[in-house]
Amino acid sequence: MSQPSPVEPSNLAAPYRLIGNGALKRVFVGSQGLRVGWSALLFVAIYQVVHMASNAVLGHFFSLEPQGEIPVVPALLQESLELFAIFFATLVMARIEKRPVLSYGYTGEHKLVRLISGALWGFLCLSLLVVILWKAGWLNFDRISLTGLAAWKYALSWGLLFLIVGFFEESALRGYLQYTLARGIGFWRAALLLSVVFSLWHMTNNGESALGLLEVGLSGLYFCLTLWYTKSLWWAVGFHAGWDWAQSYFYGTANSGLVMHGHLLSSHPAGNPLWSGGTAGPEGSMLITPLVVVMATGMWIWWGKIQGSRRKKSDRALL
Repeated sequence: MSQPSPVEPSNLAAPYRLIGNGALKRVFVGSQGLRVGWSALLFVAIYQVVHMASNAVLGHFFSLEPQGEIPVVPALLQESLELFAIFFATLVMARIEKRPVLSYGYTGEHKLVRLISGALWGFLCLSLLVVILWKAGWLNFDRISLTGLAAWKYALSWGLLFLIVGFFEESALRGYLQYTLARGIGFWRAALLLSVVFSLWHMTNNGESALGLLEVGLSGLYFCLTLWYTKSLWWAVGFHAGWDWAQSYFYGTANSGLVMHGHLLSSHPAGNPLWSGGTAGPEGSMLITPLVVVMATGMWIWWGKIQGSRRKKSDRALL
């Protein structure tokens, strides 16, 4: 008999006690503890408070909405504070629910292997997209912008930043919230809802397009698929970081409408924005859809095969 997935509602919550009695208690507390809606709202509220407080402090030293290319140091500080805010919110909810803080997507085996392999695949998949755009004439390369020590400095700086971005965005939308909402409305309904939020989150990016937002939402569903199969966020974080590093630093393209200062290659889109991505970058290209479908199919074939093999071994062990 197959075992239930650890990201399914049946395994998501262990009951815990809260003080309160009668009708008021039933409004806030169900059979599995604090009700899903209140848990999600409390998590978002804690994050927002810490987020606004940290931005208020950082805003005294750096512009949080820089004009032109984004400098690495302010971006690194801002994303670090964002990650701290989401970690703090997750930690508070973990204490309330009496669970380990890593239980919201960061348990499982082979963590480092999955992180590194995810980053490699993110780089390779983005590189495949860039090569197709270049060969089709929808992306032109201008020059090599960095050499020597400067190239290594920015490579490491942007690598660290996008690793932080990967942890932040995956934890924010596919960590505690995905874990919690899944026990109320099911894994894939929660995944669809949070993928829409993931798309809307990018609306404030200068240069983002309507098609780019649609593709971002589709990518969010793909990350949920990786969570479903790998049972953790380690692979998704690596893929997210490798993909962003490749387009923002290595190839020098826009990243969801944002352009970073200090990139190895300089490039610009050409031709129809529907195919080139225009100001949104490669993520705004219509080619993202078939690429995500191919990646999802590969994930389904590979991890489905692994899970099938594990089920057979488990079944044989029960005989």
